[in-house]
Amino acid sequence: MHRSATLDELDLALINALQVAPRAPWSRLSGPLGVDPATLSRRWARLRDSGTAWVTCYYGPRQVSYGAFALVEVSCAPGLREQVAARLSADPHALSVEVTTGGRDLLLTVAARDLTAMGEYVLHRLGDLPGITATRTHLAQRIHREASRWRLDSLDQEQRRDLERYGDLRPDPGTISDEENRLILALAADGRGSYAQLAEAVGRPESTVRRLLSGLLVSGRVVLRGEAAHLMAGWQVTATLWLAVPPVDLDEVAECVAGMRETRLSCAVAGEANLLAQVWTHELSDLARFESQLAARYPGVRVLDRTVTLKWVKRLGRLLDSRGRSVAYVPMDLTAPVRGTARGRTAPRPHRWTWPSSGRRTTSATTLSGS
Repeated sequence: MHRSATLDELDLALINALQVAPRAPWSRLSGPLGVDPATLSRRWARLRDSGTAWVTCYYGPRQVSYGAFALVEVSCAPGLREQVAARLSADPHALSVEVTTGGRDLLLTVAARDLTAMGEYVLHRLGDLPGITATRTHLAQRIHREASRWRLDSLDQEQRRDLERYGDLRPDPGTISDEENRLILALAADGRGSYAQLAEAVGRPESTVRRLLSGLLVSGRVVLRGEAAHLMAGWQVTATLWLAVPPVDLDEVAECVAGMRETRLSCAVAGEANLLAQVWTHELSDLARFESQLAARYPGVRVLDRTVTLKWVKRLGRLLDSRGRSVAYVPMDLTAPVRGTARGRTAPRPHRWTWPSSGRRTTSATTLSGS
């Protein structure tokens, strides 16, 4: 197990537990972690308020149709990379923004309602934004693994088994209603918000919120995801690999990559590189070992390109500081117009989230431009 120099064992165990059971009550987590509920509640409040860890919510893989999810490489004019990254970070459709090595300046994770909306975003938002000189889009055909399934390695097998629930997922790709979408946006800001807080945020009774949330989670139409400041948790390297896989082997290789410890995303894409993998490792040398293991098992797989993230500007709606901590949140509303920010209208302002019932004012982040 890799030890973190900035988070203690209980911090890491608590974050790991909330990756497994994101909305579990403290009383349920108390047994597996061996700590009383009040201590866990206080510990989580400290982690959350400092931006060191958080729980968010987003559409499940079954809600993503062909072309509605993509990784987009962006090249910028000299000296404008930071400015472009800041502007794109304010976009609801740019879920993540990374500053990277290699043949691109930025790597975006983009989601939209459908292929038409994706085209609008790439052609008009990115195409019209000053400072961008080129883009290259990798459209997802199938997501074999997404990052809600990735785990820290701080719990033993017995602890994980105590937290897991079986037989309560009944996949249903049904359409998400406007009412449900409002609830998803509230949960994205804080996936552990109480039912009372969620009810106040969406203007619906608690009983309705409970019913809606249960239906969304059981059907797999939304995913709750526990996150942490990766550098503080000991995960120093984020890398993206573009792989060329013989088509007959694509599903098998994609599932193999999905099952590897370091993999956060395994996604079949349309292009010469037909499989894209995002991995986290503790050291840069671990990336070479990851590639060696894959090559030993599948000699026909070629790595066409690789990139290492120099800086996370935004990850799944969260604006991050230099240590990977969440400092503000941009609502991931995929129903928002994709051309608005390119036509002079203002994108959703990044903000520090506080629940309406908390009595505190929401503080807007003023360091980023939404235009």
